[in-house]
Amino acid sequence: MDYPICPKCNSENVYHDSIQFVCPDCTHEWTGNETIEIDEEQLVVKDANGNLLVDGDDVILVKDLKLKGSSSVLKKGTKYKSIRLVEGDHNVDCGKILLKSEFLKKA
Repeated sequence: MDYPICPKCNSENVYHDSIQFVCPDCTHEWTGNETIEIDEEQLVVKDANGNLLVDGDDVILVKDLKLKGSSSVLKKGTKYKSIRLVEGDHNVDCGKILLKSEFLKKA
C-alpha cells in the first residue's frame, strides 16, 4: 500500500495510525482527505535514492568527487548541513560549493 508524502515536510516516512496518517519526522498528523496545494514554482529535487530534498536538509555525499580545476577531492560520506536548493545543473547549495543532487543522499 502506498502512503502519501507528508504535506508539511515532504517526507516519505509516513505511517497510518488507524484513523489518520502520521509523519514521524515532523510529527504532522492528517486524515488524508485534505487537499495538498503544490506550488508550481517550487523546485522538486530528489537525492540519489529518490527522496525529496527541501531547504534546510542535511545530506551526505555518496561517492568521491574530484573538484574541477583543483587537485582536491570531496570524500564519500562527507556531511553537508542546512542545504539550499537552487535552479540549474548543480541544484544543491552546500555553502561554499554547489553539488548535483544525484551524488547526495538525505541524512
